[in-house]
Amino acid sequence: MTWFLPEIPASAGALLFDEGGRLLILKPTYKPGWTIPGGIMEADGETPWEACRREVLEETGLTVVRGRLAAVDSRPAKPGRKLGLRFLFDCGALSPAETAKIRLQASEISQHRFAGRAEALGLLRKAVALRVEAAWGAPNGVYLEGGRAVDGVR
Repeated sequence: MTWFLPEIPASAGALLFDEGGRLLILKPTYKPGWTIPGGIMEADGETPWEACRREVLEETGLTVVRGRLAAVDSRPAKPGRKLGLRFLFDCGALSPAETAKIRLQASEISQHRFAGRAEALGLLRKAVALRVEAAWGAPNGVYLEGGRAVDGVR
């Protein structure tokens, strides 16, 4: 019997807030809509937390030193696209001094803003918005499939 290990693309993102509880969202240059800081995990053995920290640093210039796992979401497979895993970390509130240090990665991010819950969920791309909505303010990490809670899983 031959066994094959699955190759599952994975990414990690960060929920970062200002002192008023508004979410940091970014406008990418390479795709439509708004998103949160984050991106694809490197295939060199990078962990989800390492990917989250690296992507936040690359895209915003901020160094993330704390976080908690807020959600794990599986993106459904489609023809020509494998199932993917999305890790979301709640990295807490930025101080005004940290907020002032945001320096966007010009090649990938054209602008940023802090948005309240309703505004952010309205601007974020649908898949990201579903994940963020499920995790925002949840007391524990959530497990999602396609951005939605799964019956029987807490």
